[in-house]
Amino acid sequence: MTGGAPVSAAPIKVVRHARARRARLSIDPATGTVRLTLPTRAPAGPALRWAAEKAAWIAAERAKLPTAIPFVPGATFPFRDGSLMIAWRADAPRRVVRDGPTLYCGGPVEAISGRVTRWLRAQALDLLTAETERFAAQAGVAVSNVSIGDPRGRWGSCSSRGAIRYSWRLILAPDFVRQATVAHEVSHLIHMNHGADFHALVATLVGGDADRSRTWLRRHGAALHWVGRSG
Repeated sequence: MTGGAPVSAAPIKVVRHARARRARLSIDPATGTVRLTLPTRAPAGPALRWAAEKAAWIAAERAKLPTAIPFVPGATFPFRDGSLMIAWRADAPRRVVRDGPTLYCGGPVEAISGRVTRWLRAQALDLLTAETERFAAQAGVAVSNVSIGDPRGRWGSCSSRGAIRYSWRLILAPDFVRQATVAHEVSHLIHMNHGADFHALVATLVGGDADRSRTWLRRHGAALHWVGRSG
């Protein structure tokens, strides 16, 4: 899913970083934000003029971004190991109902996006909670809380107190990707590092090598952030 992001001039976000040694332009693949990273004390004016000269490069890079998939009537989007299509009728019940590969909903068309998003978040929380509890039982650890959010930089995180938080967008990824992410976070409750014992536990929980999941997220993860967006 690439080639659909707008290529018109985009605002540039200036970011100061203590470790930066020179000005650097980058495009956030999850949001399309154009970032100009500068050393802490570097003057912004000359760097912004330099960035303006890179307009053609910025447009070309933004053209490579994933295509946005808004939640509108007839839209098809990824869901677990398949996809779902939104079927809307104004006089249909407002409650979102799934029947196989179809999501039925009614009511005002402008409310579809919010209702579908809430339905997906509920599905994600239910499934991620059940899988977290299952893997935690296998690993012999306790999980104090499971929650979801919509972070841009990570798919899961855990605290030393046993709370785990996931991106709800994992429900859009294939099952093996979501399950490997759950195993990853549960394993961190025992090994707060990425050493050999940690990776061995992840492999035990998912019943195999988790490298395939990491590879999938590197290649396709950014596209999940464009699902439900208008552009």
